[in-house]
Amino acid sequence: MSNYGNLQKIRNGKRTYGITPHIPGGFVLPDTLIKIANVAKKYNGVLKITSGQRILITNLKEEDLDDIWKELDMKPAVTNQYSVKNVEMCPANFCKRSKYPTIGIAMKISKNFHGMPLPNRTKIGVAGCRNACTSVYSKDIGVLVDIDGTFFVCAGGSAGFYPRVADIITKKLSEKEAYTLVETLLNYYNEHGQMGEKLGEFIDRIGIENFRKDVLEIANLKEEL
Repeated sequence: MSNYGNLQKIRNGKRTYGITPHIPGGFVLPDTLIKIANVAKKYNGVLKITSGQRILITNLKEEDLDDIWKELDMKPAVTNQYSVKNVEMCPANFCKRSKYPTIGIAMKISKNFHGMPLPNRTKIGVAGCRNACTSVYSKDIGVLVDIDGTFFVCAGGSAGFYPRVADIITKKLSEKEAYTLVETLLNYYNEHGQMGEKLGEFIDRIGIENFRKDVLEIANLKEEL
């Protein structure tokens, strides 16, 4: 990574880079979107809507990266690969299927934990119903709302090199309890996980029952499955 730009391609000896500004949950003001487009156009960039609810600007020259970041006046989405990389969220507050307006808790999680150093890259998904938009069950940590309007939290999902479906940790939670459990999961993983070990791998190593028992005890929550 150079100047918070990732090397994307080398063609005929020429290197092109990509940058990804931080856009929490993919919610962006029209003026910000216009600014991104104008800067990309100025530097001959190509825009890509990513699966992580962000906008990648690629096809950039390394010598332009500092100026581009200054003109954007935005923070990079990722400064440390081994961290909470993003918090993906569905548009629950605007969706007829939603059982709870979960954008609030999702933004709170993003604000407080985005960029948090961890043993490996970590993605969090939040959904307002069991349709689980944003592929919550394939995220390292997932926060969902059940049909009765209560929260449940899952952990250990991955859609990467070794696909894994997340394990449900517990159900029947309030919004506050769900947030507390997310915080506990992250801290427990940080304290006991091995460097380079994904959360799902960590769970498999110590066993889901041990993992669930420990985090629920720390969070002072009951097991409800």
